[in-house]
Amino acid sequence: MAWECGIEGCGETFEEVESTVVHQATEHTRQECKVCGTVVPDGYLAIRHVFTEHSRAEYVRAYGADSEDVRTREELLTEIEDVADMQAIVQQL
Repeated sequence: MAWECGIEGCGETFEEVESTVVHQATEHTRQECKVCGTVVPDGYLAIRHVFTEHSRAEYVRAYGADSEDVRTREELLTEIEDVADMQAIVQQL
């Protein structure tokens, strides 16, 4: 399965999910969390931050999201975490 960088305008693909996450963290501009102001890598790690550090309600309010946005991001987190070697990602970063 090929993994595509989902950051707008990129579209680069990778064979491993770990390479995709590392690419997002190292090749794209970091983003400021609209809930707490923490600067985090874009992509998966930004989504993981907001969904582990903040409530769904905080996310919805801060990002103008709706229930479909929440579901889409929760599904993405699950899909990645089911197959990713998080230790390998940490070591590469």
